[in-house]
Amino acid sequence: MQSLRQAVCAIVHDEKAGKVACIHYANDSWSEIPAWTIPGGKVEEGERLDEAAARELREETGLVVAPEELRLVHTVQVKAGWDDKGPFLLSVFAATSWHGELTNTEPDKHLAVVWVATGALPTPMFPTSHTALTAYLTGDARGFSTHGWESAADPRALVGA
Repeated sequence: MQSLRQAVCAIVHDEKAGKVACIHYANDSWSEIPAWTIPGGKVEEGERLDEAAARELREETGLVVAPEELRLVHTVQVKAGWDDKGPFLLSVFAATSWHGELTNTEPDKHLAVVWVATGALPTPMFPTSHTALTAYLTGDARGFSTHGWESAADPRALVGA
């Protein structure tokens, strides 16, 4: 029996400026071209989801948020993962306060880490990131969506590509 794989992402929302932190990823198995995403990654074995989201945020952007300050805002059930190893569950957290300056802390992986306007999300974007941001920004009360279950479309197709 395959165990459920967990991933997390953190939406950092500067409500006053109307911006969110986004990462321009140089390469990823989701796409052969650079694509936009939000900070996130895999949950380590034995790690709490909120702690994983805070860790990934810090590692990728330099922004620091205490795990207990993160709010779970959405869940995405993904049929085919980034690594062709099957499905995973993406827990989407949000923060509206943080410490530190937005920085490209992994220049070997990221072309840029920047604030983007919530009304003009960059493309192409990883489909799960687009789903998470759109649900959060529109106040999706359901709190749940899927990716790859709806059709036979390529689960790696980028939004806006």
